[in-house]
Amino acid sequence: MSDLASVSRMASGGSPWKGYALVAIVIVIVLATTGVWNPWPQVWGWVNTSEPIAGGAARWQTRIGGSPQSVSIVEDAVVVEYRTSVEAYGLTAGVKLWDSDADWAAIAGDGANAVVATGRLLTKGYQVLDPRTGAQLRADTEATAVWTYRNALLDLHCAKGGDCALTAWAPRGTKPLWSVDTGGIGFVLNAANPDLPDTRRLTADRVDDDVARPRLMPSLIGLPDDGKVRVIDTATGRVVQIAQPAADQRIAIAGGRVLTVTGVARDGTCYYGVVATDPPSSAPVWQREGLNLRTAENGSNCKQENDPAGGEDVVLGVDPTGREELLAGHDGRILWRGERDEKVLTVNDNYAVIRSADSGTLRGHNLSRGKNGWSRPAGENAAAALTPYAVILTSRKPERVVALVPSSGRVLADVRTDAVVFAVAAGGMIAVSGRDMAYLPFT
Repeated sequence: MSDLASVSRMASGGSPWKGYALVAIVIVIVLATTGVWNPWPQVWGWVNTSEPIAGGAARWQTRIGGSPQSVSIVEDAVVVEYRTSVEAYGLTAGVKLWDSDADWAAIAGDGANAVVATGRLLTKGYQVLDPRTGAQLRADTEATAVWTYRNALLDLHCAKGGDCALTAWAPRGTKPLWSVDTGGIGFVLNAANPDLPDTRRLTADRVDDDVARPRLMPSLIGLPDDGKVRVIDTATGRVVQIAQPAADQRIAIAGGRVLTVTGVARDGTCYYGVVATDPPSSAPVWQREGLNLRTAENGSNCKQENDPAGGEDVVLGVDPTGREELLAGHDGRILWRGERDEKVLTVNDNYAVIRSADSGTLRGHNLSRGKNGWSRPAGENAAAALTPYAVILTSRKPERVVALVPSSGRVLADVRTDAVVFAVAAGGMIAVSGRDMAYLPFT
């Protein structure tokens, strides 16, 4: 041993303590490799110990398989989508229930009727799984794209020649509800929920963009087709119009109407107009000159590349004086008009969250009653997102997440956390920070 100590002192420049440390490391490595004693699992377990996402507010917290693409609460299961797989955890205790290889996953249905649709990128077909067990309920081998709703699932099949058919299913159905030929439109539509010409949701910092999914299937949907839009009545499964917008126009569908937005560049600015029709008729149901639905980016070229913001029926616009307003898509009624510099942070068909002109106050506006339901101070960098179950407010310094009843503003949860809210249900919400996921119940 004296010889070993001498070697250690020489290797460490003459310091006996450094030599002893080197000897200790060598001994530990020998013991670990021979299976006598291995401390590394305990060491790495200590290094990887997670901090609580929201203090003591979580019912449970668990490590997950990576950074999620999406998270959904499906009755008593939590479905987590990654880039190459999907997993499910129990809502009661966060125990892993099942996993499956998949490049995408989306939820259709609601409650006990809900399912998980999964598939592979660049591969035709998809599977319909039970969210609690992962058992396969139905499989398809030819679909190129899938859209999932609270009351239906749509899939698109395209033959080799390019002719396509759109088919509607009940979420757990085994026979189609209807099917309609749609022409050769499938090459740009693939995987789960590819974008359609409708409205886009206003989302919030640290709240996932799809937190409010799945929504109800709208009465009309539009499928893009080489510059045209094939408008399909989802109640009957018929193509009711093929809309052909001009170069200075954009088509959006909201409230069961086809909105044609025109933006003309003149005098260094853009002049807008909106016409709403009820297909197959081309007669206007309503129209507005000077209504800017923010379909074009700032600038004078008026190139419209964005869908208007809103809910399924409600759209957000700006009047010629620069004041924001919310309109009913089906008849064009003004549901709310703001004062100058007031801003809509989020909106659905029932409520809107509005930030005051001085940015110091948030208030919840009931669109059906035409009045405010609640008001509260706005935190720094306040943001908001609406879900069917709660308004989610986020702020900075300190990082904070608050969940409110949309109608009254009653506090359901108020936690300090920098986590991202991925899913909201009637009883609580799922927050994710890194590879940690927690369930934060409502009170």
